[in-house]
Amino acid sequence: KQWYQRRVAITTGIYRATPVRLNPRQRSVKSVYRTHIDVIHFRKDDEHRLREIDVDDESGEKSAAFTPERVAELQELSTSAGVYERLAHAIAPSIYENTDIKKGVLMQLFGGARKDFSNTGRGRFRQDINILLCGDPGTSKSQMLQYVYNLVPRGQYTSGKGSSATGLTAYITRDPETKQVVLQTGALVLSDNGVCCIDEFDKMDDSTRAVLHEVMEQQTLSIAKAGIICVLNARASVLAAANPCDSRWNAKLTIVENIKLPHTLLSRFDLIFLMLDPQDESFDRRLATHLVSLYYRNGAKTKAESIDSEVLRDYIAYARTFINPRLSDEAGQKLIQTYVQMRKVGMGRGSVTAYPRQLESLIRLSEAHARMRLSNVVEELDVEEATRLHKEALKQAATDPKTGQIDMEILMTGMSASSRAKRTELGKFVLQTLRNANRSFKMNELFDTCKEGYKDGFTQIQYEMVIRDLQEENKVVQTSNRHIRLKDA
Repeated sequence: KQWYQRRVAITTGIYRATPVRLNPRQRSVKSVYRTHIDVIHFRKDDEHRLREIDVDDESGEKSAAFTPERVAELQELSTSAGVYERLAHAIAPSIYENTDIKKGVLMQLFGGARKDFSNTGRGRFRQDINILLCGDPGTSKSQMLQYVYNLVPRGQYTSGKGSSATGLTAYITRDPETKQVVLQTGALVLSDNGVCCIDEFDKMDDSTRAVLHEVMEQQTLSIAKAGIICVLNARASVLAAANPCDSRWNAKLTIVENIKLPHTLLSRFDLIFLMLDPQDESFDRRLATHLVSLYYRNGAKTKAESIDSEVLRDYIAYARTFINPRLSDEAGQKLIQTYVQMRKVGMGRGSVTAYPRQLESLIRLSEAHARMRLSNVVEELDVEEATRLHKEALKQAATDPKTGQIDMEILMTGMSASSRAKRTELGKFVLQTLRNANRSFKMNELFDTCKEGYKDGFTQIQYEMVIRDLQEENKVVQTSNRHIRLKDA
């Protein structure tokens, strides 16, 4: 009975035992034969692979390895008061506060509804939620990743510094016995229908990060190696943690400048949270009290306050297996209104505050919240909580430090609207300086001249980017001896 519940597929084939020679030139063989099965037919039982599921051949109904008592307990928990807060506090209870971050991770564990419209030509839409945690060192980012990795059955944990592109995707090896080329899958494929936890995300090589673009949006991996051409499923949620490049978070810089990640990759994360050290005496006292209490608090009291990890694991598995929520008319209209309002916020100042990807993120978060309630219908309260959680993440990650306002162009293009305006203004000042002098300048001489006359300060990197922009627009020319002059001079 126990083996029957843990099986993944039923395989029909021929069991063979083949002798292996000690030496290809000799007839003597090893005492242990090499065994294998020539598969004729197989039938997969576990479709979701998060929990053991059996499908009845006649009725097609699913039945998971849950006892009626456990199902009744889970149903009672879903209708209890404050179930959302209780489930969020059950995520990594040893980590102090960070309630919104725990709620975001909880939404990631439930995931959105599966949407496959391949028959109608619209393809398949992503249902998994990707989250990035970044901030000061020592703020329990790695501990959060370890908890999720230990909680989810189909989870993989890897570090950015010790991972390569082939280790994440797939690599080619040769079988020592048959000498045939074999494709071995990596962490992203092994975490299919699970969560892939990537620590030290900022220390990844550019070639390693490049493979994540396809995985985080299309959820597939295209392989073309050693004559093996295939497309592998990588329907995994990515939970990543990154540290700032200067060891501490600089509030005067944007998130792209702090962690040095390409904006094309940041835009694929549904939620980006900052875990910062507030350096406040009252917060330090509460945090120290919480940490010390973990060592002497009574175990029965702690168990009564929070949900057991086994109950949480079964609750998530039950919701992902049997609950597939759909948007109601009211929830759909609420999503449309929310997206339009998000777009209106930035129209007055010439910046973009929402893109279609943000609308898709809101849909996934709303479905995950409805699944958390064990409801097959997404209601307005789910959309409201998804909007609140999404705005909390945007306040932290997409806020322009110069204006203090949300600017989604930071995540989409890597540069805020204020930085782009300053770059344009600096370019005009450089052109005006060259026209007034009516001669060519050396690169360093022009930098010093502009820095003395420009009202706002700028760095060497900003100056070089402006010169590059002017060269691309054919307004200035750089000679062989590194002199800058006007194009028509």
